[in-house]
Amino acid sequence: MVSIPPGTFTMGSPASEPARFEDEDPHQVTITRGFCMGQYEVTQAEYSNVMGVLPSVNWGETTLPLPVLGVTWNDAVGYCAALSDREQAAGRLPMGWRYRLPTEAEWEYACRAGIPTARWWGDEWNAAYANADLKHKGTTEVDRFPPNPWGSHDMIGNVWEWCDDVHDAKVYSQRSGVTSDPLVTSGSEYRVLRGGSWGNSQRYVRAAIRDSFSPGDRNLIGFRVVGGARQDSSASF
Repeated sequence: MVSIPPGTFTMGSPASEPARFEDEDPHQVTITRGFCMGQYEVTQAEYSNVMGVLPSVNWGETTLPLPVLGVTWNDAVGYCAALSDREQAAGRLPMGWRYRLPTEAEWEYACRAGIPTARWWGDEWNAAYANADLKHKGTTEVDRFPPNPWGSHDMIGNVWEWCDDVHDAKVYSQRSGVTSDPLVTSGSEYRVLRGGSWGNSQRYVRAAIRDSFSPGDRNLIGFRVVGGARQDSSASF
């Protein structure tokens, strides 16, 4: 886990960002409390250790630290609950703390790590920093590429990552001013995905990129966890 400090940032992409989509309208967001986030995407070994099984879609040797993929949103939420119960029973997680999926705002805030460009290393694509654009023909070890300035690996590329939010482009585009700890909880059956995957072109591997799938879909999807005292969002939509 890496520690993510509280702060305010511009979520979304400016009109000048090449290849942006219409559902990325920029708006100010404040994360009022620091949180801990997985340094890496959850690996096959970690998922199997907690859940006892692997999803039906997995590529590569399970002995390597490859991200688990083919994970539904429901699978990811179930993993967070099972991990929380195990760690609390073992005395390794303080009472009142839980593992969970990041909100969409937390995810982008942690991905940007204080940097406003299209990717944490800059606006231009650089294959030395992420697994995308079919360069590796599959997932790569979660520690292969350099971390961003706050210590997280693969927030751009490798596998798409589930977030807690319901995907609602209308709600996203209508926000204005400074919103604290937003979480979209209604408006669609779809859940937010972030970060892009190894199979996506450069357009889809940016900090602001947003996608969505039904909670039961798998595809090239993984996730990472957030840990801390669960708080109610101050701006649920």
